[in-house]
Amino acid sequence: MAEAISDSQVVAVLRPFVRGCGPMLDALRESDPLGLRARADSADELAEVESGLREKLLNGLTSVKVPGTAAWAAMDVDERTHWWVNRVGRFTALLTSIPGLGGALADRLPVQDTLGAASQGLLLCAIAGEHGVLELGDRVRLIAWVLFDRDIDPVVAAGKHAAPEVAERHAAAEDVATEELTEELTESKKKHGKITLKASIGTLWRLGRSLMGIVEELEKRPRGRFYHRALGMLPIVGMAGDYLGERSGLKRVAKRAGKWFEVSART
Repeated sequence: MAEAISDSQVVAVLRPFVRGCGPMLDALRESDPLGLRARADSADELAEVESGLREKLLNGLTSVKVPGTAAWAAMDVDERTHWWVNRVGRFTALLTSIPGLGGALADRLPVQDTLGAASQGLLLCAIAGEHGVLELGDRVRLIAWVLFDRDIDPVVAAGKHAAPEVAERHAAAEDVATEELTEELTESKKKHGKITLKASIGTLWRLGRSLMGIVEELEKRPRGRFYHRALGMLPIVGMAGDYLGERSGLKRVAKRAGKWFEVSART
């Protein structure tokens, strides 16, 4: 029988994971996706359009609810959380469900759990940002509580429980691990000036692989209903079952996160 995974082991895996999630979320939140904010600020592209129509087009651009627009800035926390679950969630759930093409065989491998947990962890980091939870240790505690049902000590989550010389080695290893996780994002920015879809997919896969060190814990994460799992066992249509199951799991993650924020606000 394998030894139980300690809180320290969970933290060692989750700290670089959370740091790796940051650049992907920053790109979505701050980089003016689709160029909507830039188009709203500069009407050069619409200079030859009749003024009344131009105003309608600009109003339409700024009313689209994506990060970087005026409509996004006007949304409250619940509305932004809903956006992350239903827009970003669809993308990550689709990627997570791809192993379902193999039916039961793929479900015997850790691919589904690693990608699923990575997607859920990414969503939790996004929701945490909307709630003003910015500290690395707090986000680690949030993920551990929501996905693995662990209440990790804040000191351990912050990486401050070890002796100074040990903590220094851990910090150096964490820096290296984070660089490896975000390598494709960094290269994408250098080459294309932005984070491409290919780089995002590759980084999600790297984030998933980084969780292999606590693969036993991944089985605890919120999942879909029993009928989603039953459908996921079938070849070909298993992808649809896994997709619906991951979408359902993401909604459960968001609900559990809401409970964590409520409890944290009272302490």
